[in-house]
Amino acid sequence: MPSIQAYAAHAEGEALKPFSYEQGALAPNEVDIRVEYCGLCHSDLSVVSNGWGNAAYPLVPGHEVVGRIVGLGDNVSHLAEGQRVGLGWYASSCMHCRQCMGGDHNLCGDATDTIIGRHGGFAEQVRCSSEWAIPIPEALDPATVGPMFCGGITVFNPIVQLGIQPTDRVGVIGIGGLGHLAIQFLAAWGCHVTAFSSTADKEAEAREMGAHDFVTSRDPKALKPYRGRFDAIINTTNVGLAWDAYVMALAPRGRLHTVGAVTDSFGVSNGFMLIGGQKSVSGSPLGSPATTAQMLDFAARHGVAPITEEFPMSQVNEALAHLEAGRARYRVVLRADF
Repeated sequence: MPSIQAYAAHAEGEALKPFSYEQGALAPNEVDIRVEYCGLCHSDLSVVSNGWGNAAYPLVPGHEVVGRIVGLGDNVSHLAEGQRVGLGWYASSCMHCRQCMGGDHNLCGDATDTIIGRHGGFAEQVRCSSEWAIPIPEALDPATVGPMFCGGITVFNPIVQLGIQPTDRVGVIGIGGLGHLAIQFLAAWGCHVTAFSSTADKEAEAREMGAHDFVTSRDPKALKPYRGRFDAIINTTNVGLAWDAYVMALAPRGRLHTVGAVTDSFGVSNGFMLIGGQKSVSGSPLGSPATTAQMLDFAARHGVAPITEEFPMSQVNEALAHLEAGRARYRVVLRADF
């Protein structure tokens, strides 16, 4: 069996270099995917730099994979060779715990991350359990759909999980790799969408994405006119903000929900801010395979798509630097050119 060619970080802080490895035989429930495109996500940066303390080197990043099936395990009958699929953050789940049996595979305690302890999609080929290889509708562009398998499902999942209604008023904090997709999904869902951004010059873009209102959030006082307004506010940033002001902007039974990996304190200064209006604070990871498939169908029907910049995979280090410098608008996709 030929070696798989890839790009890997060999130590914390090092640039990615060409790397090859052997995969071994396919397990009965696994598939091999020939990579065509792979999105580049901030989570890749965090893992490459060991910012979360869970990196294992040599490390092949890449968890927004788009490609075609080139190998099927003996027990896989719902996919076919040549079929185009996508793979996101999770490469497998146990398939027998309460969460998996209940449809919440993304909450499985034994789920395997695509780039933690295994080799990801910055490669010719990537392997995963077949349930996490999600067929891609023909209407979606393979060159841009990759970020849907991380950024897209991260913001679509709470729309489903929180039971957000088309009549709801929803705020989105941050207009970046996650936020620009959240605005599009919520607008297509039928919600009245308000975009919160510290960058005032993003207003025109936010409105083009579907935002009905725009609030420059650098000053917490800017939220005062919105007190009691929102049924939900989704945070897509990873920084500490004036959370009390956002909780005050929630309507009764409203929810402040984070999908951004905030490492500072996230919550409220006292419980009475939640009790009086029966408000709540919550968070969620990516979605299940079924919710991911639902998201792709919804995106195909409503024309929701990431705004992307493309680099050849051979320029992966330049792409990483571009993203780390905050210049990406709004997602970076690598095109396989092995």
